Amino acid sequence: MPDALSITASSVDPGLLTLPWSTPLGEWPSSHIVFLPKGISRHLVRFANLSGRVVAIKETTQAMAQREYDMLGNLARLDVPCVERVAVIAGRTDAAGEPLPAALVTAHLKFSLPYRALFTQVLRPDTATRLVDALALLLVRLHNVGFFWGDVSLSNTLFRRDAGAFAAYLVDAETGELHEAGLTPGQRAHDLDVARTNIAGEIMDLEAGGRLEGGVDAIAIADGIVSSYHSLWAALTDEETFRADEAYRLTERVQRLNDLGFDIGEMSIQATADGTRVSIQPKVVDAGHHQRRLLRLTGLDVEENQARRLLNDLDEFRVRISRLGDDEEMVAHEWLTRVFEPVVKAIPWDLRSKLEPAEVFHQLLEHRWYLSQAKGKSVPLAEALTSYIDNVLRHRRDEATLMGPPTETVSLSIITSSNPVIEDDEEDDIDWRDLV
Repeated sequence: MPDALSITASSVDPGLLTLPWSTPLGEWPSSHIVFLPKGISRHLVRFANLSGRVVAIKETTQAMAQREYDMLGNLARLDVPCVERVAVIAGRTDAAGEPLPAALVTAHLKFSLPYRALFTQVLRPDTATRLVDALALLLVRLHNVGFFWGDVSLSNTLFRRDAGAFAAYLVDAETGELHEAGLTPGQRAHDLDVARTNIAGEIMDLEAGGRLEGGVDAIAIADGIVSSYHSLWAALTDEETFRADEAYRLTERVQRLNDLGFDIGEMSIQATADGTRVSIQPKVVDAGHHQRRLLRLTGLDVEENQARRLLNDLDEFRVRISRLGDDEEMVAHEWLTRVFEPVVKAIPWDLRSKLEPAEVFHQLLEHRWYLSQAKGKSVPLAEALTSYIDNVLRHRRDEATLMGPPTETVSLSIITSSNPVIEDDEEDDIDWRDLV
């Protein structure tokens, strides 16, 4: 390890000291690298094994690496979905003493998917719409805390399955700025315009490669982020006025925000002098309403829509066992031990990397509903679980291994028991999309 090597990290992993920092990233030995197909990148990015986990290493300038490291830390403190920062490596030199670029190290987001890996052959319209809606929600959350992204795109985002929808995570904060006083309408509009332009280009790229289902309009999909964003932003920030005898509308406003997954920390209420009209406007809006409730009741930390689905099943369980008068926490513990945990434990070990447990449970409930519809009667959960494992889960790809680091197009682990090892001279002839 070079004497001048500097490692910046909130918690230094000893494994960082064993990586070959004195070697240019492009020349790292295979013993340290996770071999993945790579797309075009502004920076050199490679994947490495670090203490039993996979990390993305990006070579860049020391100033840019430190800036992005700090920004990811700020976003994490603000509870914004983003990749986890690991370290900044500076002061690198090669064996001859020549300086090497600094490196930013970030953790792989487990069970996350780059947008290109969310389809096997072609991108369907409904999948594209759900991706755009997830990105719109992420952008609203970022803007709500005063973050100006500057380079909004599907490529700079990772997606996790979330009970039939997707949850979006920021993976490249290189161009971002954090404004404590909030963003101006012009800054928000600029981000939205960049998003629309980039998404249209990304969808057109899929179309040019024959990966777009016939009849899909790339411009219409890109326009979708504008309408979705404005709808969400209005729901969170618009002032609403109603008559004094329509106080129920205050409750309805709170419920609408909760349904979108947001909590209200504070609300401004102003009444007219004669008391005939009342104006309300949310002051502090935090995402994760259902996540926080489920975490409080069960300790399960899942995505927002997954939390909503699990809470619905918990509430139905409470009705089925006729324990409405019991303490909510006690019933939640009983549901966790009698329903959720037995399902998770029943998944065979070789299938547990297919999906997250919460997503498995959601899909199981969906599968049970379809079976019940087909049979015209309620199917027991145990029977549905056996059918789901054998007929659905066993045939899914392992999503725990799908990755997309900052500025990468896509990455897919190919070193598994079911995938062939690709030699270096073969790699140029293989389309990564045929491996997904």
